[in-house]
Amino acid sequence: MTKFLITLAFSCVSLVAQVNGAAGVLIDSARDQPASPAVNPVVQWNRNLLLIVRTPGAQPATIHPTRSFAIMHAAIYDAVNAIDRKHKPYLVRLSGVSRDASQEAAAAAAAHEVLVALYPTFKSTLDAELLQSLAQIPERPGKAEGISIGQTVADRILALRNNDGSNAQPSPYVFGNAPGDYQSTPPNFPPQPQFTHWSRVTPFALERANQFRPGPPPTLTSDEYGDAFNQVKSLGIADSTTATADEALTGRFWNGAIQNYWNEIAQTASVAHKLTTARTARLFALLNLSFADGVIAFYDAKYTYNFWRPVTAIRAAHTDDNPDTEADPNWLPEVTKTAPDPSYPGAHAVISAAAAEVLISFFERDHFEFNVTSEVLPGVERSFTSFSAGAEEATLSRIFAGQHFRFDLTSGHRLGREVADFVVDNVLTPRHRDDEDDDR
Repeated sequence: MTKFLITLAFSCVSLVAQVNGAAGVLIDSARDQPASPAVNPVVQWNRNLLLIVRTPGAQPATIHPTRSFAIMHAAIYDAVNAIDRKHKPYLVRLSGVSRDASQEAAAAAAAHEVLVALYPTFKSTLDAELLQSLAQIPERPGKAEGISIGQTVADRILALRNNDGSNAQPSPYVFGNAPGDYQSTPPNFPPQPQFTHWSRVTPFALERANQFRPGPPPTLTSDEYGDAFNQVKSLGIADSTTATADEALTGRFWNGAIQNYWNEIAQTASVAHKLTTARTARLFALLNLSFADGVIAFYDAKYTYNFWRPVTAIRAAHTDDNPDTEADPNWLPEVTKTAPDPSYPGAHAVISAAAAEVLISFFERDHFEFNVTSEVLPGVERSFTSFSAGAEEATLSRIFAGQHFRFDLTSGHRLGREVADFVVDNVLTPRHRDDEDDDR
């Protein structure tokens, strides 16, 4: 494999042009980006992975895509950092690495090696993308060493995650029938909820899945529950007469894979700030390690509390013993279908809070003007002036979408911040001078 990829690295540009014509959607998308040495390989390969996970059928249904992003960016980070050496490694420590090795080549080779292993049906397209990525890097002796470093680190990261529990079969689930129990949701009534096994996947940075498990949701007879119930019942119903047109649009706009939105936002921020390859590698590793562990953590909580979704609660309100709630047997959410897992805590809140925490910490400020495009409404954009503003809207959108109670979001926001704070404080941290002795 190493000899093959080093040969690719020094292939002529005419060969790149030949394979581009048949490379598929990844190459077509890459052509939309500036084809120059200034293209950051971390951003470039993050775009490639986004394209893969957005391809219908590409992502295994029982493996959460945040795992792929975390593995790829962990490999990119450790490969680049082996050369840069300004921060502590994540998992893989290499000795005797030349500082003249190409960080860009290491990043591209690491990403390629990971993605071919995780998505083997995309191999020919990914090989062509690697050719294009390496062609943007000037020819010099350190380029071949960078490729070798990237491959070595990626193989080790993949080996370390090989038995992390992600390949286990989802646990069979028995729906409850008592008030407050999670039940299959109309109108499609999924026979089983998703990712029932995911809390048993080995975390990337957390010590255990339940490390920051939130306390239980409010009791059904409480004022807090009644207030949240009536809020989502009014604002989150399909064709609500209470929600404004913009609130209804907000609910639909964010109704996609939330980690993809935030990877896009991070791409925008890294390009706008003209980050180096090493800084970009660290940013995306922190971000996606936080996402992966946030997902493990929220599935731990979801399947601990097994709390019903708003659509179930509203249709069965006559059973909750709360005098402030009233049933509507025909109620459906603004986005029609409900995500097939328990309500508490909210996934969008966890991921968005984690994203904002990482981005604010990394850039040492909250203010940043950016546009984000919807995963599910092609061509529709929304604009923000800060990371926290984007996170707040993404979180509140789940009420307007009819997906969550407010307390799901409050709990999820806190969980996401705690996970991200732990990641930022404990992994990929700056090195001290004494640490440099380990690499000599």
